[in-house]
Amino acid sequence: MKELVWENIQRVRNEAPLVHNITNAVVMNNTANALLAAGASPIMAHALEEIDEMVPLCRATVINIGTLDRFTVESMKAAIRRANEVGRPVVLDPVGAGATSFRNRTLQEILVSGKPQFIRGNASEIMVMAGLSTRSKGVDSSESSLNSLEAAKALSKRVGCIVCVSGETDLVVEGDRVVYLYNGSPMMEKVTGLGCTASAILGAFAAVAEDAFMAAVSATSFMGICGEIAVSMSQGPGTLQLHLYDVMYNLNREQFMQTVRISE
Repeated sequence: MKELVWENIQRVRNEAPLVHNITNAVVMNNTANALLAAGASPIMAHALEEIDEMVPLCRATVINIGTLDRFTVESMKAAIRRANEVGRPVVLDPVGAGATSFRNRTLQEILVSGKPQFIRGNASEIMVMAGLSTRSKGVDSSESSLNSLEAAKALSKRVGCIVCVSGETDLVVEGDRVVYLYNGSPMMEKVTGLGCTASAILGAFAAVAEDAFMAAVSATSFMGICGEIAVSMSQGPGTLQLHLYDVMYNLNREQFMQTVRISE
């Protein structure tokens, strides 16, 4: 499995896939820089008027509901419909699920409009989407990732997608299949939008990997490893963000193999 992950990291770098992002205003610049550092090519296109042309142009679409308004909601619904039509993978990040009725209604409407290949969020967001919890702490998780395992399995089976849960232990779930990933650092929670960055990175891996489940494992592993190495070089959250881009850009096979921790 580790070798497959490394192969997918190299695929992103070699193929430089164009990734379409409808994402939140807080993290747009960070997300674009992370995609570039990983080897992908980002485009941030929110206008409804260009969705029909933009989605087929890109190799994956990432939908992030972090900063919603009525205009971007229509673009999100159009994007997932169009991506399903042309066979492009979609990553859905349900930021703040459970916080407001508007967010919950938006997620329901997106899932009615089309089917994501991946849903990636924190434990609380996944539990809300699975209908096993209504609790929310804004965009932060009030649950541990391992507590959300049954919710992730239920959500995966109901939607027919791969579910990725971020936390102290990251989870990648498809039906009853589970992979556990143990990289990362608590300091990553002190940099805004790293979960959103993880979803964008997943879009890049989904664009190039031959196997969708391994795309999710590879993206999650890459994000955790790069974060963990970057933390070891940092004095705090400010320098972590800078070092994270550098590590993504420079990560080599030796560093990867020394750091990666995965089990199934």
